[in-house]
Amino acid sequence: MALRPRQWTKNLLLFAGIIFAAKLGDATRVAEAGAGFVVYCAASSTAYLLNDLRDVEADRAHPLKCRRPIASGIVSRRAAVLVAAALAVLALVLAGILGLASLAYLVAFAAIQVAYTLALKHIVLVDVCAIAALFVIRAAAGAVAVDVRISPWLLVCTALLSLFLALGKRRGELLLVALRSTPGRRVLDGYSLPVVDRLLAAVAGGTIVAYALYTFTARSSHALTVTIPFVVFGVVRYVLLLHRRGLGEEPENVLVRDVPILVTVALWTLTCAVVLARG
Repeated sequence: MALRPRQWTKNLLLFAGIIFAAKLGDATRVAEAGAGFVVYCAASSTAYLLNDLRDVEADRAHPLKCRRPIASGIVSRRAAVLVAAALAVLALVLAGILGLASLAYLVAFAAIQVAYTLALKHIVLVDVCAIAALFVIRAAAGAVAVDVRISPWLLVCTALLSLFLALGKRRGELLLVALRSTPGRRVLDGYSLPVVDRLLAAVAGGTIVAYALYTFTARSSHALTVTIPFVVFGVVRYVLLLHRRGLGEEPENVLVRDVPILVTVALWTLTCAVVLARG
């Protein structure tokens, strides 16, 4: 679908603040976090529609992106513009209800999305950093919406993990271009597989270290250190998939289809829930 509902899983970060602050028993805050989730689903879908409208000709020449609704002609440009406008209004209204701080984060999110669509996605390294910034805004906005403090280390973990996934996506795109001899996005000219692999290794290590530091300094409970092995396994497993199967162009598909990663995420979630509840 043109709205990319599969991508909405990224917006689950809006619940990070309320989860790690152990406030899931507060119905009001749960409702506020849910509203924040809707805000960023609407904002994300707006950005995807605008991006597809701008890149429609390039998408038609791509072996996978040519199937997108706008590129394939299933959804007209007029319909895409109308839906994007409606979703943008919905996001702004809900963010305004959540407060000025939430509205400010949404404006920052939209500004980076627009800048990414128009220019940033064509600049080497800046493109993946912009993607990471969008994830950090999601996590911070979730905490602001429910009025809880979020650990700076958790924001660092979010930035590094999203940067890791973005680099994995670039690696997948490089492989696709090489194997199918098809044109890729312009920014790929500035990347190479050896360089991306080195960056992936560095960011993977940084992600694990940052998460470990977060668990050591977490105010809720130092017992979160027991979750470190799950993070290590998940990161290493993803790197393995990138090299063995050439995956990565659509990281969200890998994360929801690979059984070992799914089990790891489930165990990590369950362990965090038990630790935070006891803490």
